[in-house]
Amino acid sequence: MGMTTSASVPAGPEGSIAPRGTVTDRLVDANEAYAAAFTDPGMDARPVLHVAIVACMDARLDLHAALGLELGDCHTIRNAGGVVTDDVIRSLTISQRALGTRSIVLIHHTGCGLENLTEDFRHELEDEVGQRPAWAVEAFRDVDQDVRQSMQRVRTSPFLVHTDDVRGFVFDVKTGLLREIDPA
Repeated sequence: MGMTTSASVPAGPEGSIAPRGTVTDRLVDANEAYAAAFTDPGMDARPVLHVAIVACMDARLDLHAALGLELGDCHTIRNAGGVVTDDVIRSLTISQRALGTRSIVLIHHTGCGLENLTEDFRHELEDEVGQRPAWAVEAFRDVDQDVRQSMQRVRTSPFLVHTDDVRGFVFDVKTGLLREIDPA
């Protein structure tokens, strides 16, 4: 049987739901195996490296592997595009003020899906569901410029106390390399 998403549950014999047939079921099974061998690492929520990373949610970005990070090293905040939105500022503020981070790394990437969207996406959603989303799409055409904009949003936020070590990068999905973006 092929794997399905949790949104579509395959029917088994006589129309019953097939056991463990969804992606979510597979994840729950994997968690049970993980938990069987799990030991409490004895860490708290404060990242060892005092860094928060804001990155795109793109499934091709394995941030821990790409940056040589271990469990407990950083806070990771991900969203579509890795853009700095009000919710990202919220998370960064908590990360800094309550949990001791001092550095912020912003990571966008090549071939991002937001480069192919516009704010028309919101209008299409409104037409379809009858309600306009409260959030902006935050689409962009120039990934470097969007990283600069994100760095500026972080540096000018009145809620963040540590804005002297904010750096932005573009991750190349073909080579795995980071390219630093000059904020100017």
